[in-house]
Amino acid sequence: MYALPRLVVYRENIAREKKRAYRDWEYWGKPVPGFGDPHARVLIMGLAPGAHGSNRTGRPFTGDSSGKFMYPVLCETGFASQPTSTDRDDGMRLTNLYITAAVRCAPPDNKPLPQELAECSYFLDRELDGLKT
Repeated sequence: MYALPRLVVYRENIAREKKRAYRDWEYWGKPVPGFGDPHARVLIMGLAPGAHGSNRTGRPFTGDSSGKFMYPVLCETGFASQPTSTDRDDGMRLTNLYITAAVRCAPPDNKPLPQELAECSYFLDRELDGLKT
């Protein structure tokens, strides 16, 4: 299997140490899968999960500032069922849209290394193959 020690250690440390604002949360702390409509016509791809957003919630662009900006727009344009996304169980549904990331684990300083991008491309390729209709 593809193990990227730097990403695994960082992802797990963040989930264990937590940010003060989320100390009562149980962090996801695992690779973050894509999310959305498997028959999507539109794909949004981020670089990597946020340490205290996706790594905490287990869903891309959820529970962080990028989601606070993006989900209201997606709701207004008919892609998202609601304007806010706070956790995996918040009822969010996406229509004709799939959201994923190039890297599945939160990287230190939000900067995955080129080797990490290359190694993670296997997972992204598999996910994108599953979206083809």
